[in-house]
Amino acid sequence: MKKKVLVCFDFEKDRHYKYLMNAWNANDNFDLSFNDVTPDEIQSNNIAVIKANLTKKIIKADITIVLVGKDAKKRHKDRLEIGYDNWQIFEIEKSKENDNQLIVVFLDRSYEAPDECYGCGAKWIYSFNEEDIVEAIENV
Repeated sequence: MKKKVLVCFDFEKDRHYKYLMNAWNANDNFDLSFNDVTPDEIQSNNIAVIKANLTKKIIKADITIVLVGKDAKKRHKDRLEIGYDNWQIFEIEKSKENDNQLIVVFLDRSYEAPDECYGCGAKWIYSFNEEDIVEAIENV
């Protein structure tokens, strides 16, 4: 049975990595195989609507893959309404509350993961590559 995975990423800057994962997942020539429960782009600026949509998807997941891009720790303009510095941190915290296993994937070794990724038993991958992501999903 395929594991249910939510991919947590900066939509504005890092979505092409998510799209590449989708392509790997759909292509029989690749080993990556999971049931993607990541929400499609949420067509709203309403914080409550976004929170509800993200939370609904997080609850369905067993694993949350955090793609750590350049702005993973950057403060969002709506951080006070979000309740966290940005949407990725919201997703990380809600995933931990849901007992999702975290897999933290650095898109570049120089980027910094949000503090919320530490001390929770996350699996760490220091470069974006299919082989390591497959192994992490299989072994969590």
